[in-house]
Amino acid sequence: MHVLKVEDDPIVADVLGMTLEEAGHFKTTANTIETALSELKHNRIDAILLDLNLPDGDGTRLARLVRKNHILVPILVISGNSGIDEKITALGAGADGYLTKPFDRYELMANLDAIMRRTHGHGSATISVGNLVVDLSRNYAKVGETRLELTAKEFRIIEFLALRKGAVLSKDAFLNHLYGGIDEPEPKIIDVFICKLQRKLVENGAEGPSVDTV
Repeated sequence: MHVLKVEDDPIVADVLGMTLEEAGHFKTTANTIETALSELKHNRIDAILLDLNLPDGDGTRLARLVRKNHILVPILVISGNSGIDEKITALGAGADGYLTKPFDRYELMANLDAIMRRTHGHGSATISVGNLVVDLSRNYAKVGETRLELTAKEFRIIEFLALRKGAVLSKDAFLNHLYGGIDEPEPKIIDVFICKLQRKLVENGAEGPSVDTV
């Protein structure tokens, strides 16, 4: 997942970056509303962590502009403002969640994971497809009671497919999800990943889920 951090405090931005990296996500930092808009225009962003007190205005302006332009990316506000009025304003502007500083890193990731699931129509941390269960919070997939032996990238692929089950996904979308625009290999690597994943599903008796190419 590629997360855009909109935060002007370099210390907080670094902490957020380390937390995202530890969770296996890619991150881009913007310290102003205008820089954030440019990043959204030129990069595929999966989620936004948004501070409210920015040098060129209130972060709620960014949330409104994102929604005005029909960008469906989920937005989690992270702010030192704990007042009810600020929360109501941010959520009314288009934010999907509001987290008050200071916060625990696990609390941050739990909130981010929750709004990502809701965005893709999943209320639970687990997704079932036939007898395959994908646990998004604990990063594993199992068929029945048998956990699949997956590499980190194989799990991220099966997570990506489960969240968007039924949708046709391009190789570019997979590359962005796996590499976030950093040192991306040739698109044919996706064929290799999918082939190995299909084999593991079959070998472990998966019934119901199928990964089909178009």
